[in-house]
Amino acid sequence: MKPFRVNRNTRFLLAGLFAGAILFSIFLASIYFLSGRPALLPSVPTVQSVPGAPAALLPTAAITDTPVFAPALTATPTQILTATSLPPEGEAFSIGESLEGKPLEMYRFGSGPIVRVIIGAIHGGYESNTATLVYLLRDDLKSGLITVPEEITLYLLPVFNPDGFYDYLNLPAGRSNYRGVDLNRNWDAYWAPDWDRTRCFNYAYVTAGEFPFSEPETIALRDFLLNNRVDALISYHSAMSAIFAGGRPEPDPISDDLARTLSAASLYLYPPTNDPGCQYTGQLIDWASANGIAAVDVELTDHQSNDILINRKLLEAFLTWRRKEPTP
Repeated sequence: MKPFRVNRNTRFLLAGLFAGAILFSIFLASIYFLSGRPALLPSVPTVQSVPGAPAALLPTAAITDTPVFAPALTATPTQILTATSLPPEGEAFSIGESLEGKPLEMYRFGSGPIVRVIIGAIHGGYESNTATLVYLLRDDLKSGLITVPEEITLYLLPVFNPDGFYDYLNLPAGRSNYRGVDLNRNWDAYWAPDWDRTRCFNYAYVTAGEFPFSEPETIALRDFLLNNRVDALISYHSAMSAIFAGGRPEPDPISDDLARTLSAASLYLYPPTNDPGCQYTGQLIDWASANGIAAVDVELTDHQSNDILINRKLLEAFLTWRRKEPTP
C-alpha cells in the first residue's frame, strides 16, 4: 500500500481554509462584542487600538447624550449693560448715539448705591472747555488724585453733544446738535417751541426741537438717568462763573442745598446774581428736579479756561454731599 502524500497545492488550500476560519471567528467575536454597546465617540476606537490599554481608560459614564462637560462649552453671550450690570471702571462705554451716529461715551468710577453724574458739553463746541474739564476730572480719578467714596458710583459724560462739539469746535453753531436743536431746551420741563431770545444766546439760531425728547441724545441720557436711579447731577456750562439750581419757579430744596454746598467749595456765585434774565425752557436740570434728582448747572468763568483747580474742590464737595430730605 502506498503511503498517503499531500501534494503542494493541497497544503496551500488547507492553509487558506484554516486562515479563513480564524478570520471569520474574529469577525464573529467583534460583532458580538460591539452589538451590545451604544454608538461610540470617535475617540473610543483610538483607545481600544492601543495594545495593553487598561479598561479604565475606556469611556463609560461620559458616553451619554448630555456630557458632563457640556456647560463649559456653552458660548458666553456678549455683556449687555443694564442698571444692575456695571461697565469696567474708568473705561469708555456708550449709552447711545447722536444724530450723526457719534457715541455718547460715559466713564464709571466707584460702585456704591448712591449714583451721581457729571455732564459736559451739552452745548457742544460752543462750550468745549466744559468737555476739557470733565476729561481732566476723569484723569484725576484714574490716577487716584481724587477718590470716590465707597457708597458712591460716579459717571462722567464729557461730551453730551458730540455733533456740535466735533463739527463746530469753539463756534456758535456748535451750541446745537446736527439738527440745530439746543439739547438744553429739549427736556420735558417747561418745554416751549420758542422763547424770548432778548437776553439769551443769539449768536446762532437754535430750536427746542419739534417736541420734548425729539432728539436721540436727550432720549439716551433721560433713560440712563432714570434706569440708574441717579441721586444728583452736575451739568457744566460756560461762562458766567455761577451756579443754577434745578426747579421752577423756585429751586427745589434739595437742588438748592447742593448748589450752596458747591458754591462754598468753588466760590462760583449762588444764587446767580449775574443772571442776565434769559427765559429758560426745557432745561435738563428742571426735568431732573421734577424727577427727584438734585441737579445744578455749573458755569465756568469763561469760554477758554477749564477751571480745573476750582473744580477739583467742587468735585470733592459733590462726592461728599448727602441729601437732607426736607422736614414736613
